[in-house]
Amino acid sequence: MTRGYFLRLSASLLAVAIITGSLFLIRSHVSTSPDFVATSSSQSLIIEVPAGATGSDIANLLAKAGIIKSFSAFFKLAVSDSRSSQVAPGAHRLDVGICAKCALDQLLDAKRIPNLVKVAEGAWSSEIMSDLVSKGWKKSDVEVALTHISIPSVFSGSEGVLFPAQYSFASGTSAAVVLQAMANRFTSEATSSGITSGTSEFSPMALLTIASIIQAEGDAADFAKISRVIRNRLKLGMQLQLDTTVHYILKSRGHVFLSTAATQVASPYNTYRHFGLPPGPIGNPGKAAMVAAVNPAQGDWIYFITVKPGDTRFTQSDKEFLQWKREYETNLRAGAFGATQ
Repeated sequence: MTRGYFLRLSASLLAVAIITGSLFLIRSHVSTSPDFVATSSSQSLIIEVPAGATGSDIANLLAKAGIIKSFSAFFKLAVSDSRSSQVAPGAHRLDVGICAKCALDQLLDAKRIPNLVKVAEGAWSSEIMSDLVSKGWKKSDVEVALTHISIPSVFSGSEGVLFPAQYSFASGTSAAVVLQAMANRFTSEATSSGITSGTSEFSPMALLTIASIIQAEGDAADFAKISRVIRNRLKLGMQLQLDTTVHYILKSRGHVFLSTAATQVASPYNTYRHFGLPPGPIGNPGKAAMVAAVNPAQGDWIYFITVKPGDTRFTQSDKEFLQWKREYETNLRAGAFGATQ
């Protein structure tokens, strides 16, 4: 009886201790991450996010400006929310005294970014130049600046080295500063992806070219498989025969179908006429495509085809590929690819 009483008492005390300890941890957790509850306010500030700023850097910046209540509130959010990596360097208009999540939402709101320049993944450098000119930079200044950007010596040219992201620049920023900011971001992302180091099979420039093709050819979910198909075809001595390389030559977007005449266009970038990789990138790839270029999936595929939007298939069988191609052509005629032709 006595022993049972003490056992029950001990169990009760243990339960109390656990509950007390849990409450203490919860209170400690909350107290170390105080956060405002407001979602907006009538007062706002222009905050300048430096290029290459980390979640920690941004948290410090916002806390010191009074945008958020504490460094830890935003930092913990930045660690758990992958959107934090999409915050563009440059100026952002943020409300004062708002919650950490609200601050992140406002950082990602294009309407709150003055002088916004958006570089899409896979954009051609010529498209980036045109966009800058449309936003007020002189064409001659952009052209000169593009030939003077500083990039790692293992790369050359301007295609592929302007990293796709959102950028914001103060009024009066020169074209040279704008393009160098894109090149600096590329240098950082290319280095962390492993492209800059090259591999035993491919030079950094070849990997960047592969990354640009991967970016142009498919969705992120298929990047690693596309990377493997490119390697397999190169290893077997097959032509790559990729439509996107011809689209790059013709500067043609929005066309799914490639005519027979287009496949005969005279250019070293035409992978229907030439073996091996094109002489350089066919666009500016994002980080995921770079990573896939270095880290292909395992597989014996030598063909892939997007039968319909969201349905890309991979195979090493000629018969299966031709069957899927007929299915693709049927879907194309039925308008599955929208207004493309």
